[in-house]
Amino acid sequence: MKLVLIMQKMDIGSVDLNLLKLFDALLKEGSVTAAAARIGLSQPAASRGLGRLRRLLNDRILVRTANGWELTPRALSLSANVAKLLDDVSAIIAPTEFAPQQVTGKFTIASADHLAQLFMPDLIAKLAQLAPGLDITITTAAGDNVDLVSQGGADLAIGSYQQLPARFYCKQLYEDDFVCVVRRDHAISQKPLTLEDYVAWPHISVSITGHGSSAVDEVLKQHNKRRRVAVKTPYFLLAPSIVANTDLILTTPRRLAEHMMRSETLALQELPLTIPSIAPSMIWHERLHYDPAHIWLRQQVMELAVTLTAP
Repeated sequence: MKLVLIMQKMDIGSVDLNLLKLFDALLKEGSVTAAAARIGLSQPAASRGLGRLRRLLNDRILVRTANGWELTPRALSLSANVAKLLDDVSAIIAPTEFAPQQVTGKFTIASADHLAQLFMPDLIAKLAQLAPGLDITITTAAGDNVDLVSQGGADLAIGSYQQLPARFYCKQLYEDDFVCVVRRDHAISQKPLTLEDYVAWPHISVSITGHGSSAVDEVLKQHNKRRRVAVKTPYFLLAPSIVANTDLILTTPRRLAEHMMRSETLALQELPLTIPSIAPSMIWHERLHYDPAHIWLRQQVMELAVTLTAP
């Protein structure tokens, strides 16, 4: 005679995970009273739970014998599966521990060249020490990089943002004002820069898009002044080399100016007019918001931002 077992589908929504916790306790303790104490239930509540388990599994589960309570063969056969299921549920809902030294994988970061120059050298050095298995790709900027992040082409972007689409997160890194950079032996390098001198000398302007007027020119209009932009370039990192060899004036964020002065013979001058400050931020999509490795990476960027703005 051949025995055929037919598995019937069950609505998983009707299964209470607390019953599985009780089942696991019954398997471990072998009595209703001890199982109730193990998971913090009253004895009557545990007895009612046992009744529900019996109906759910169509098995007595725990039966009284001459030697006390004993588990049924079906209950014993399910013990490993129930324990594994509860472990899997715990792994899903428990916070994931992140160990930087053990992580492997790759993150792609998008940034304009000047912000990449400010952040990436120190960030890469830090990651090489703390997370040696984590690879970083610094991708070419695509406009403001919002679409790049949205479409998954970058995991994180650093830039200046006014408005972002839904499902984006943004964290300001620091606030920065503007200063002037000139050749160290420039005629105006040894005295406070006046507005008249500022507009009298030719300028180099960095424009990533190459379109529209800059914040500098908008503020000059309010003073009924104009400057001559003798050179326009989309490359922030090209500008200091040009300034170091000409009489051109470069107006640039202070943090970048301080960085430029490390490698070029330049002088920093305070700007003789007030330009609205900028606030570089990092942005990311919500799909990575709770990813432990991404959270850790964002923390490293924030720590660098604090160092960057320290006196």
